[in-house]
Amino acid sequence: MKLTRLITATAFATAGLVAAQSAMAYQAGDLYVRGGIAKSEVSDDNGRLAGQPLDVSDERGFSYGLGYQFHDKLGVELNGTQDMEHDLTLGGVDTGSVDRRPVNLMVNYYPLGGSASRVQPYVGAGVNYTYFNDESAPGLDIDASWGAAGQVGVDLALTDHLLVGAYANYADVDADVALNGNDLGEAEIDPVTVGGGVTYRF
Repeated sequence: MKLTRLITATAFATAGLVAAQSAMAYQAGDLYVRGGIAKSEVSDDNGRLAGQPLDVSDERGFSYGLGYQFHDKLGVELNGTQDMEHDLTLGGVDTGSVDRRPVNLMVNYYPLGGSASRVQPYVGAGVNYTYFNDESAPGLDIDASWGAAGQVGVDLALTDHLLVGAYANYADVDADVALNGNDLGEAEIDPVTVGGGVTYRF
């Protein structure tokens, strides 16, 4: 993915620029906020509705996060993105669009937390809630979804408070779809979201 390569190159370049600096990253009691840009790529197979193959477009948008460290190496994070408008195609025919709003609640593990390392990788696991709204096709209704979620990422400390980073996460998103109250089947979204941005640590 071009976006992944860009984020990786930016991360390494930033690491070189701050090599002479010393910063402590992630300790128990830290509170942080994140903001950036993300791209969601849905699964290749989005299921079938009324016997026809469903195709859901990839999209990008702004991302956010709020986290708290209850241990040097462990923390909780609430993250997600703005509503992403996905185009829907059913059996090769354009059938409108729908907005998808994902929210993830994660427990993150930081193997280098509490150390003076400027590079802070992490892995996380938790639960995803996805809400669908603004279905453009008349009578179309897509139910909200609950599922497992996981993420990996890395932050680079520029100062004691400011970090830049990149991440990738996956969510199990399967949603029931109905038209005028009649069940059509299940949409399988299962997005992989890759993003990057800045974090401010209080």
